[in-house]
Amino acid sequence: MSTQLTWRHGHHVLVAEPWGADSVRVRAGLHRVRTDLPGALLPRPPAAPTATVEGNALVNGRLRVEVSPGGLLTASRTDTGAELLREQPAHFWWPGARHFDASADGLHRVEQRFAAYPGERFYGLGQHGHGRFDQKGMVLDLQQRNGEVTIPFTVSSRGYGLLWNSPAIGRVELAENGTRWVADRAHQIDYWLTAGAPADVLRRYAEVTGPAPELPAWASGFWQSKLRYADQAELLAVAREYHRRGLPLSVIVADYLHWRHLGDWDWDTEAWPDAAAMAEELRALGVELAVSVWPSVSPLSANHEPMRAAGLLVATDNGAAVHAEWPDGQTDAPIGVSFYDATDPRAREFLWSRVHDSYGKDGVRAFWLDACEPEMRPGHFHNLSLAAGPGAEVANLYPREHARGAYEYLRGRGETEVLTLVRSAWAGSQRYGAALWSGDIPATFEALAMSVRAGLNVALSGMPWWTTDIGGFHGGDPADPRYRELLVRWFQFGAFCPLFRLHGHREPRTEKAGVGVAGGPNEVWSYGAEVYAVLTRFLWLRERLRPYLHEQLRTGLPLLRPLLLEFPGDPAAWDVDDAFLFGRDLLVAPVTAAGARERAVYLPAGATWTHTDSGTTFPGGRRVTVDAPLARIPLFLRDDARLPINQED
Repeated sequence: MSTQLTWRHGHHVLVAEPWGADSVRVRAGLHRVRTDLPGALLPRPPAAPTATVEGNALVNGRLRVEVSPGGLLTASRTDTGAELLREQPAHFWWPGARHFDASADGLHRVEQRFAAYPGERFYGLGQHGHGRFDQKGMVLDLQQRNGEVTIPFTVSSRGYGLLWNSPAIGRVELAENGTRWVADRAHQIDYWLTAGAPADVLRRYAEVTGPAPELPAWASGFWQSKLRYADQAELLAVAREYHRRGLPLSVIVADYLHWRHLGDWDWDTEAWPDAAAMAEELRALGVELAVSVWPSVSPLSANHEPMRAAGLLVATDNGAAVHAEWPDGQTDAPIGVSFYDATDPRAREFLWSRVHDSYGKDGVRAFWLDACEPEMRPGHFHNLSLAAGPGAEVANLYPREHARGAYEYLRGRGETEVLTLVRSAWAGSQRYGAALWSGDIPATFEALAMSVRAGLNVALSGMPWWTTDIGGFHGGDPADPRYRELLVRWFQFGAFCPLFRLHGHREPRTEKAGVGVAGGPNEVWSYGAEVYAVLTRFLWLRERLRPYLHEQLRTGLPLLRPLLLEFPGDPAAWDVDDAFLFGRDLLVAPVTAAGARERAVYLPAGATWTHTDSGTTFPGGRRVTVDAPLARIPLFLRDDARLPINQED
């Protein structure tokens, strides 16, 4: 018996079918609905054996979608009958709720409109710097940029999740008079809908787009990084100093410009004369070496010509395949560089075979996929021609497919634990072991507060691994007392992020052709004795929490949890954008204002909460104010939980 619901009027076709428990996939197009287009959903949906078609309605578990004779779709809960969302035409005559505006090559500018509801909130949708947690009222470009990460998946306060299953450039408008999803160039409308509480929505999303693998044991400790360690001697000296001081260190990073030319994907042997010996010494110290891999290819690189000849570089519809300007070689003048085509399996194989011949032979298994939006300047994605299709139709796929190349390479060489640090992502990136970070953000308290909210939305975008540049990326003087306060507060927040990573372009800075090539010191001892004492206590606190961290990630929920995820029945929890749960049992309230020495914290209803500094236990459903001296971050244990969180150790 078919469980596919089909509606037709003239050339307009709509198909709805079960796609996992409590979930439905909806596609609409002209003449036909295609099944061969790139997207985020796995090829085969999880089974939905109870799904049925009842007249003009499809019922699948808790979700019912009904299509009216005029073609308008309404989704509701089967258990309560409550309406979740419904399509809404722009006008009584034209355009309708679904609109196709013809362009070329069978592509259209497509629009999908839904009604707006009073009080509805939207969360997720990737990572954005607008500083909002609830994104109702926002207009968001669906386009990858440095620090602006497009993951077109949202969790609604009305009890549903929606994935816009299109990698096209476009936008989403979460307006008071309606919600509109737009793809600038696409063959058809394609979205996935699921019903349930936020935790159910995230688990269903992972089932249909792929779960994240197990977080590698080496990745949950402290990551040391800066822009940049100029050579092998400098990097090793830092690792040795951590060891001499007896401080925990899990990962140290060789940032960009460790190569001779962009696109070599190899060491500059003048600065890094024996990378194999370096990696071996680091492993003996218990430290993983992470190496930055960029998708850019300079014409000076030996790889540029063979890749160009084989069609492995991103092409353009008009003009040469030059997408950005970067300094390369001996001159300070920037030159035009290309990007490899991550949507082409041949290009991924080429890049990672070169990586294997260089870093791989040294045993490197941790990679930092920087600038993987890709960082094209200007960002004319509509002018691109990729193996997966025209840039306007598929460009948002790029960071996910880049992470896929790393994942398939590492699994192919026998690695069972895979993580790559990425600056951009798309729906499904989590299944390839992608850990997102916040991009090149300012070193300000405002950026710290925005980062907390960005992290909460990333967690509700199906990405369980996330972090920031502790201290911000752009600037920060280690000798400035005001910056030292920011660094301490950011470090405290970072200790409770899925990845714990110190990075930034500190003062004094060195520039080349507008691109930073070196920065000041950025190690935990770089900020004076008072700050050092605080940071080292948090290093050890993180070490004690690592077993709990891994345990919590195995639940299928993100480690950094908005309060609404654990307490969806508390209306006030949906408004909290400045605190979060670290797993199930620990509420963390970062201090994000300069000079603040106390902190108001909302404790969600449905549990009791013990302030770990004072030992005072509070019932939930109230706001309390607690002391927050510079050396401490407010923490609360849930019910009878016991965790090793003494901030004095």
